[in-house]
Amino acid sequence: MEKNQALTDKLAIGLSLMCAIHCLAIPMLFLFLPSAAVLPLDNETFHFWLVAAVIPSSIYALTLGCRQHKRYRLLTMGAIGLSLLVLALMLGEDRIGEIGEKVLTVMGACFIAVGHWLNYGLCRAQEPNAFSCCDEEQVSKP
Repeated sequence: MEKNQALTDKLAIGLSLMCAIHCLAIPMLFLFLPSAAVLPLDNETFHFWLVAAVIPSSIYALTLGCRQHKRYRLLTMGAIGLSLLVLALMLGEDRIGEIGEKVLTVMGACFIAVGHWLNYGLCRAQEPNAFSCCDEEQVSKP
């Protein structure tokens, strides 16, 4: 497996999960720690920069992975996730409300994270030494 592809899969998973956690955890943080309300954590700039980082890393990792394992459905899964994130960012809280924005963002992040997780696993399975915990000679012996 190409090292860059594995790294970008992990990066995209982390960024997607960070986006979902940000959407779900910030209201809880404000509830339990009211002084956190003065922090600029709930603005659209954060969402914009996360999406700006997720898009290229997702496209790169999924494209390389799909070339290797030939399961192009993962590209579709990634495209759906990216589309949902961009849609949530474009429509924003003003048009679809806070709940609508969170639902789109969390769904998009989940699609992306699962797509990259599957991509990473399939790429590892393609490697000849992916499961080096036992030798082939030991497996073939009774």
